[in-house]
Amino acid sequence: MALYGYARVSATDQDYSIQERALRAAGCQVIRAEKKTATKLEGRVELDLLLQFLREGDTLVVTRVDRLARSLRDLQNIVHELKGRGVALKATEQPIDTGTAAGKAFLDMLGVFAEFETNLRRERQMEGIALAKARGIYKGRPATIDPAEVRRLHLDERLGPAAIARRLGVSRSSVYRVMPELSRTG
Repeated sequence: MALYGYARVSATDQDYSIQERALRAAGCQVIRAEKKTATKLEGRVELDLLLQFLREGDTLVVTRVDRLARSLRDLQNIVHELKGRGVALKATEQPIDTGTAAGKAFLDMLGVFAEFETNLRRERQMEGIALAKARGIYKGRPATIDPAEVRRLHLDERLGPAAIARRLGVSRSSVYRVMPELSRTG
């Protein structure tokens, strides 16, 4: 029966030391921390490691549930997995106790609001990009592959998609996006 902490920030220029201090103050001896977005679970290595390590009777401690997940579905999946393994979830800044009906309801409401906030942020970002495009300020990400060079390598040097990708230092899927007909010819 141990307390394990998880701290997360979204951007590489952000710092999770405040979360770590709060988790230590809550009694966590082991804290895993990472700089990753929480809009999806894939790629969150430290969280995966921690979830594999937790045993029955342990408690996973976060400062707020939005540090754990931004989508209600992901939050519910994590809570369901923890509950099935006999692991509790607690938050230092929110009255969460997954062992009670009120605590579970509060957790679900927080998850809904976290997802709502993420969706609002995405909408504002898309509106800002559309406005910047209309003003001619935003052109999107620069192309990483030259379609003319892909065609030249295929037609003149008779290279296949994999060889073209290696030569240009891009993925094969990038080559296929430029010349979809290559996916049929291999």
